[in-house]
Amino acid sequence: MDRLAFICSCEDTMAPDLAVIRRGCPGTEIRGAEQLCRAQLDRFQAALADPRPITVACTQESPVFAQEAGAQEAGAQEAGAQEAGPRDIGFVNIRETAGWAAEGAASGPKMAALLAAAAVPMPPTALVTLESQGVCLVLGRDEVALHAATRLADSLDVTLLLTGEAEVPPPRETVFPVLRGRARAATGWLGTFEVVVDGFAAAAPSSRAVLRWGQGRDGAKSTCDIILDLTGRPGLFATDRDGYLRADPADPVAVLNAVLRASTLTGRFDKPRFVAYAPELCAHSRNRRIGCSRCLDVCPTGAITPGRDSVVISAEICAGCGACAAVCPTGAAQYALPPASAVAGRIRAALTAFRAAGGEHPVLLLHAAHGDALIDALARHGDGLPARVFPIRVNEAQQIDLSILAAALAWGAAGLRVLLPGRRGHGAEGVLRNIDTLNAICLGLDLGERAAAIETDDPYSLAEALPGSLRTSWLPDTSLALGAPREITLRALRALPHSAQMVPLPALAGFGAANVATEGCTLCLACTMVCPTGAFRANPETPELSFLEDACVQCGLCVATCPEKVITLEPRLNFAPEASQPRIVKAEAPAACTHCGKLFGTRASVDRVKAKLAASGHWMFSTPERLAVLELCEDCRAVQATTGGLDPYAGPERPDTVTTDDFLRRR
Repeated sequence: MDRLAFICSCEDTMAPDLAVIRRGCPGTEIRGAEQLCRAQLDRFQAALADPRPITVACTQESPVFAQEAGAQEAGAQEAGAQEAGPRDIGFVNIRETAGWAAEGAASGPKMAALLAAAAVPMPPTALVTLESQGVCLVLGRDEVALHAATRLADSLDVTLLLTGEAEVPPPRETVFPVLRGRARAATGWLGTFEVVVDGFAAAAPSSRAVLRWGQGRDGAKSTCDIILDLTGRPGLFATDRDGYLRADPADPVAVLNAVLRASTLTGRFDKPRFVAYAPELCAHSRNRRIGCSRCLDVCPTGAITPGRDSVVISAEICAGCGACAAVCPTGAAQYALPPASAVAGRIRAALTAFRAAGGEHPVLLLHAAHGDALIDALARHGDGLPARVFPIRVNEAQQIDLSILAAALAWGAAGLRVLLPGRRGHGAEGVLRNIDTLNAICLGLDLGERAAAIETDDPYSLAEALPGSLRTSWLPDTSLALGAPREITLRALRALPHSAQMVPLPALAGFGAANVATEGCTLCLACTMVCPTGAFRANPETPELSFLEDACVQCGLCVATCPEKVITLEPRLNFAPEASQPRIVKAEAPAACTHCGKLFGTRASVDRVKAKLAASGHWMFSTPERLAVLELCEDCRAVQATTGGLDPYAGPERPDTVTTDDFLRRR
């Protein structure tokens, strides 16, 4: 056995079935306890000598166990133990999520699932460093802002910008600049803010009872590391941003908290790089043609901006909602805290353990921090979660992409519920779109709707919204491997029982066909040059256009680029084997140079151009000999123009020049 787990009954307030849990976790040694954190703490202390990773099924008392592990580690280091180091100890909550419930006695399979999920390691997350020198701009309208700036002046380099709408007595000493103006706009983040100020003016040093101001000017710019906004006006940014603090000036507690927070923002700070971004996979634009803009449409912070061929994601501004990763069809943007593949790994481990322990028809409840309090309240004051509903914690509910939902169904989940706040926040459009897409697919496969969002802040409403009749009618595909999100999605959906070969999807689903009206296609191959995923492909040996449906992300770049406008998008999911193989859309015979035999262009294009030029009556193509130049490749055509007496600048014969003397003579 490669892992050790402690299951405590928490003073017998729940009755975990250790035999069932052992069946679900065959690679884990399960040890029971009744009061592991107090009277039986010695059991945990003794287990610290065991080199195996340890899982403790308790989160409430995790500081106690962490302290014991730290003390043991410190003692080993003092003794000079060569193998001394931090222990691999994890914690999982089975009390509120399983044991404290009306169906707690039947929750053994769920406890095994929770233990198995907790044992799956999460990869480390890259960090972004923000640096602040402590230059603070305080925005305000009255004496509240003046007092806040005075308090901060001891720890920060402060500048006070008052709106001028209220009369403010001048400070006795000019410890920091006091200016007037209204912040019109701001950009940047902690350490790099730039604020545009209108009505900018300095205070007159002769101000007596109240501050008097000089002549104002618009468009002034101020750079700073921190902004403390006490104006009571709408914020300078749509959402929270590192280094930008707001408080209602009428709320002294909020002002004090903001001042205290601002006073600590000096130095270097690390934040997670929430999104791993590969710009080479982005389908945003090519050659100044706009294709996919899904992430731009859902980003609530403005962290994503258009670039030349791809979008640009500012890790410094990103707040980590994950909405961009949830809607990205190519996998260019992937959530990293944790990655979708790591979340899917936990789900697979949980579902495998649930089935091994004898559980049936599991339902996943995906939630973020908002759900912890609801689940806890439901366990303490209600009936708790049903025995077949087990929660999977993620960093943000908005990060859940289609691969997570589809893989969970393929691995045997009967249903999926995503818990969101009652007041829908920014970025929720992505996960809701994925739920709609999955349901459209399931309905097309005669499986019924399997996923839904639960938007509530009430634990009892959560309990009422949990499904009670969903059942699995298919065998789980335990061989489904992990990989890129799009690959996981396609493999998972094809692992489901499907009675239909073609399922229509809603717009922006990210799967479908690009249909070409071949009668209007000239095989210019412009679509192959802009397709970011290689769905449209050219044959280097012959004029031929092929299409691979599985690679199409419905970005629309081909539609925007096609000069003949003969391409249309069709969102759908094709279960036929042909969807994973390139199919020839159009092919024509190549044109061979009549002089050297080199292949160039297509026979149909050359004939079409010759016919149009012959019908135009243009002098340069007025004879068959001159039209024959179009039968030559680009090299032979240049030779013919040089040696064949063809002057492209000659033009028709010009009439003789007539002068004034000629007119006079004719008279």
